Amino acid sequence: MRYVLLIYTTEPTEQVPEDLMMAEIGAYNAFNEHVRARGAYEAGEALDGTSTATTVRVRDGKTLTTDGPFAETKEALGGFYLLEAADLDEAIAYAAMIPSATHGSIEVRPVFDFSAPAVEAGAAASAGPN
Repeated sequence: MRYVLLIYTTEPTEQVPEDLMMAEIGAYNAFNEHVRARGAYEAGEALDGTSTATTVRVRDGKTLTTDGPFAETKEALGGFYLLEAADLDEAIAYAAMIPSATHGSIEVRPVFDFSAPAVEAGAAASAGPN
């Protein structure tokens, strides 16, 4: 089953010391190698800061844009992994290995499988758009 692991951390308000940044990058490289070696890795990216975000809404047929994120929160979405895991327990085990789990949080969500037969008529509709 496919899971998305959403990485939330507090955005730094000042320059992160280079030695700490390099240690974090090294830990992420080790995690990437681990999930790739196990055949679990499908995708993953780091995101730029929330100050670069644009929020888009459509109201009454008009597209509205706002600079920045939609919600004010302590933690911001900083990146994600899309992984293949046998079950939720394995996905959680992978999430616990992500370096930012020690100072942020990792949200684990199964990816809805639109190719699977629907259990009930409205199952796909309740999952939302692709």
